[in-house]
Amino acid sequence: MAGNTRIPRAELTGVYGAIVKRMSRRMLGEVAEPVEVAWHNRKVLNFSFSVGRKAQKWDQCDESLKSFAHMAVASLVGCSFCLDFGYFQARNEGLDLTKAREVPRWRESEVFTPLERDVMEYAEAMTQTPPTVTDEMSAQLLERLGAPAMVELTAFIALANFMTRSNTAFGIESQGFAAACDLKPLALRSTP
Repeated sequence: MAGNTRIPRAELTGVYGAIVKRMSRRMLGEVAEPVEVAWHNRKVLNFSFSVGRKAQKWDQCDESLKSFAHMAVASLVGCSFCLDFGYFQARNEGLDLTKAREVPRWRESEVFTPLERDVMEYAEAMTQTPPTVTDEMSAQLLERLGAPAMVELTAFIALANFMTRSNTAFGIESQGFAAACDLKPLALRSTP
């Protein structure tokens, strides 16, 4: 559950703060800690909101593939907030919750298709430092997804890295969004 962040959470004030609080509470039931931390620098917060809104409009890659990719990044980086939020979002978007809960152990799980496995492998390869994406990995996904979806997936994974790494560096942890919706616990990540 949410705890102490490395940068203190700020009180959302003013008209804009009231709007952000109302929208957050309507969507999530409470204000997300990343918003409270980023409130200290509105330009960064607005950038995050803007990029997030624009990415939600991308429609060339299957939503479940992007969701699984984001959760694979979060699991590898160790961002419990993003895993929790991703699982919560999967429920709200009508995605396969059995698969969503298994993302942290996707290599051992029997529920994923070969394409979903390739997408999560690609997401993890992009997330490694240095990245370990291979020509073969890219070529296989390009052939199966097409160029527009491959570009979108790659950009989405890059954004997932931005979010997960920022949240982890800020010390932001799960807020229990999934638990509040009575979702089954996420599977525990196993080591590759």
